[in-house]
Amino acid sequence: MSSFKNPLIIALDVNTLEEAETLVDKLNPFAGGFKVGMQLFNSVGPEAVSRLREKYVPIFVDLKLHDIPNTVAGATRVLVRHGASILNVHAAGGLAMMRAAAEAARDEAAKAGNKPPLVVAVTVLTSIDQEVLNDQIGIPGLVEERVLAWVLLAKEAGMDGVVASPLEVSAIRKACGQDFVIITPGVRPAGVSADDQKRTKTPGEAIALGASFLVVGRPVTAAPDPVESTRNILKEITSGLHKIAVM
Repeated sequence: MSSFKNPLIIALDVNTLEEAETLVDKLNPFAGGFKVGMQLFNSVGPEAVSRLREKYVPIFVDLKLHDIPNTVAGATRVLVRHGASILNVHAAGGLAMMRAAAEAARDEAAKAGNKPPLVVAVTVLTSIDQEVLNDQIGIPGLVEERVLAWVLLAKEAGMDGVVASPLEVSAIRKACGQDFVIITPGVRPAGVSADDQKRTKTPGEAIALGASFLVVGRPVTAAPDPVESTRNILKEITSGLHKIAVM
């Protein structure tokens, strides 16, 4: 299984395999890995993962599995067979569901003699703020409190880490230690529109706070020059790593 050469994961939020392959060919020299989310997966199917894996790039399959434990375990096994380097479930599915996914991933990888993928739990989406969480979804309490509650449940279930906004990274790192994986979407380079993201920080800030991986989509894929945009983000990441080194 290919490993991530740096923390930057580019989201391939496109409709066709051809578009995805073009982006991978352009950005693979720079990006750490790539994300196949619901848009590409539902357009192309599992081939989106297997074909891109043929290019020896690590793939984060972002489908946020959320169903009964047996169904999620079965889907997890399929994604492991297709070569996912990272896959995720939603923490709202509960302890048994997350545990079933973690165990299925490790068992399926062991059968093939492969290293298991990272299995992570999605917490509160970066498009959700305090008002949406409380008034629309009906979950009481602060966003950070809900994130941390799901994070601790995920760790108990045997998850390798979580997906959470940059605003919660410091608290998660403090609660779960240095080996716990934190994947951070909602990252926007300095001077770039937040789009529909509500809980954001820059790449340098997110890395300095302790994020393991950053997922970036539109600031790269919709940029006039995706390569230049990727290089600029990597510079911001390097700045964030430097801040950690001098602390």
